[in-house]
Amino acid sequence: QVALVESGGGLVQPGESLSLSCAASGLTSDYYHIAWFRQTPGGEREGVSCISFEDGTTLYADYTDARFTMTRDRAKKTVLLRMYNLEPEDSAVYYCAARPSLSKFCELRSPGNYEDWGQGTKITVSS
Repeated sequence: QVALVESGGGLVQPGESLSLSCAASGLTSDYYHIAWFRQTPGGEREGVSCISFEDGTTLYADYTDARFTMTRDRAKKTVLLRMYNLEPEDSAVYYCAARPSLSKFCELRSPGNYEDWGQGTKITVSS
């Protein structure tokens, strides 16, 4: 059973930076895709970024516009999402998700493609 715990959310002002962490336990190997999704009240859950945990290959949603960087620490079984120049539109609950995969190419097309989810951490970007 994979368990994911997010941390690092909070209130920031526009233009500021914030880092989210996702601690994973129960991984049976490093062949997983770990992804960040986000969701606003009344909105659909949308992909933010993902990483091949074994290979480190990443994918970002277009709207991140090079403002977000995702990395992983294989020894600590954690992934980090560093977000820069945050905008009010980035306000949402951010979820960490995982699925086993041998491919180094993760995807963000559908939340339904990921099996395990964290509880989410809320980010509010407001002045």
